[in-house]
Amino acid sequence: MLLRRTIAGIHPRLAVVAHDMLMVWVAWTVVNMLRWSLAPNPAPVALLTPEAWLVLAAQGMVFWWTGLYRGLWRFASTPDIWNIFRACLIGAFAAAITLFLYNRLVSVPRTVLAVYPLVLAVLLGVPRLAYRYWKDSRLDFASRMPSERILVLGAGKAGEALVRDLRRENRYAPVGFLDDNVMLRGSRVHSVPVLGTLDQLPRLARETAAEMLVIAIPTANRTQMRRAVDLCEASNLPFRIVPRLEDVVAGRSSFNELKEVAIEDLLGREQVQLDWTAIRTHLAGKRVLVSGGGGSIGSELCRQIARLGAESLTVLELSEFNLYTIEQELRREYPELLLNAWLGDCTDPVTCAYVFERTHPQVVFHAAAYKHVPLLQDQIREAFRNNVLGTKALAEAADAHGADSFVLISTDKAVNPTSVMGACKRIAELFCQDFAQQSHTRFITVRFGNVLDSAGSVVPLFREQIRSGGPVTVTHPEITRYFMTIPEACQLILQASVLGNGGEIFALDMGEPMKIRDLAEQMIRLAGKHGAISILYTGLRPGEKLFEELFHPQEQYTDTAHAKIFLAQPRGMAHSLLTAQLQHSERAVRDFDEDTLRRILTQLLPEFAGQDERTATAVEPVKSRNIA
Repeated sequence: MLLRRTIAGIHPRLAVVAHDMLMVWVAWTVVNMLRWSLAPNPAPVALLTPEAWLVLAAQGMVFWWTGLYRGLWRFASTPDIWNIFRACLIGAFAAAITLFLYNRLVSVPRTVLAVYPLVLAVLLGVPRLAYRYWKDSRLDFASRMPSERILVLGAGKAGEALVRDLRRENRYAPVGFLDDNVMLRGSRVHSVPVLGTLDQLPRLARETAAEMLVIAIPTANRTQMRRAVDLCEASNLPFRIVPRLEDVVAGRSSFNELKEVAIEDLLGREQVQLDWTAIRTHLAGKRVLVSGGGGSIGSELCRQIARLGAESLTVLELSEFNLYTIEQELRREYPELLLNAWLGDCTDPVTCAYVFERTHPQVVFHAAAYKHVPLLQDQIREAFRNNVLGTKALAEAADAHGADSFVLISTDKAVNPTSVMGACKRIAELFCQDFAQQSHTRFITVRFGNVLDSAGSVVPLFREQIRSGGPVTVTHPEITRYFMTIPEACQLILQASVLGNGGEIFALDMGEPMKIRDLAEQMIRLAGKHGAISILYTGLRPGEKLFEELFHPQEQYTDTAHAKIFLAQPRGMAHSLLTAQLQHSERAVRDFDEDTLRRILTQLLPEFAGQDERTATAVEPVKSRNIA
């Protein structure tokens, strides 16, 4: 049985080798016959001569050396033809040397050596191309069987590659391209015509009897993608999108895999260009600790740090389930990584000291935090204990154990805070800035806004409300927020950690803010529920602002070496005042004295004073609004 399988496996290769050796003999013999036929008294040419055997041997060795038999005839293309031509030229040169050593080329005319490789290249290339044409013709016949007719938006490289792959399947039949490049009008890509521009989509979709639309513009920005989606919706046809390039590279999708348009696609931003060399130099071979490593940001940081070749990764997480989940994933995906999974509370100085003594981290990313604004508004003790004292405990452990750098992950809600959550994160920023002045550890703060699909964020909430039949709840018609994807935020955090020298606050470029109302409307339309699900405006919640800011007016942000990272000029605070108030806060947390904690917030942050009055202007609930 094993012998039979082996013979079956090598049989096609043997057939190809036999074919090529036959073509070598035919080319050599035919060229010799033609050459000697031009002589005054032509003599008959023997079909098998010693010279022919030597040419077969030399050419066969060249074929093997050039890898001619690694390719498949089914996929013969321009590179394969070039390789054949190269092998024929080298083979002719090798044959000439062999024949020269054999008989000084006495019986071989020089014109034979010049013409032979050209004839051989034709004899080898034509059968391969003919075979591929025959196979493609069979696939074309199969594609004419009943299949779903699709219209492709975008005739660029992505559209071309998509159609090339889809034509090998029976499920889809590409009937045309649409592209705004007028120079492509009337041209054909893999025999599929470019019919017109995207604005002509509704009419051309009817004329071609298209059954589905595919958006193949992976480089489109937010405006271009939303326009394409709006046109697809106007056609009343189902539509899909090709995966983004970064998803294909990361292995999350295959290129010809058609997926439904997600809200992340409509919030698309230019791909982040990072200095991966500097980041890898900073993290490769280092011992890294991530607090809150089971959360949305923390877990993605763990994945990227593991990919960058850290010597060891310590995950400190309070949630048992989150820790279990990220530990299983990291051990499965990165079995060579030295992973320490610690279940513990970063607000406990004893836990922090013990973890640092055992793992000796050199780089610390502090992602552990409570972040839900309305919930924390009435939980000031827990917000202060976790977001402020947790930062203090972990930072002091990093300093005491000689960590090289400590990165605090902050939020835009710390700018002019009106919420308890934002005020606590601002005090954590102030502490890290102050502590950096007296520590050998580099303390760096990175500030950014909302991330898509993070736990407790608006996108999964809207998705669940749509799934449940609505209504979708929005606090205010004019409320806006910044958005970026979790991977993009984490990549920029890693980049900022390389830029800082200590004491800086970096803010990430979040792009343009988006109205939450527009986000809800778009998600409803993408779910195909327009007209069926309404939006209910519920009024601003305590501590919530209509819009967020990335910088305080007094911070005077400046550019950095990275286009999407800005540096905020620090607003300092007297060390004695900050230290005294934090000591009072530790006693207040221990005594569960929330009134004292609120007074500490207002004393440290004058802009936070009176936040109850400012947010009391929240609008009253507005009647629901259907999305037509």
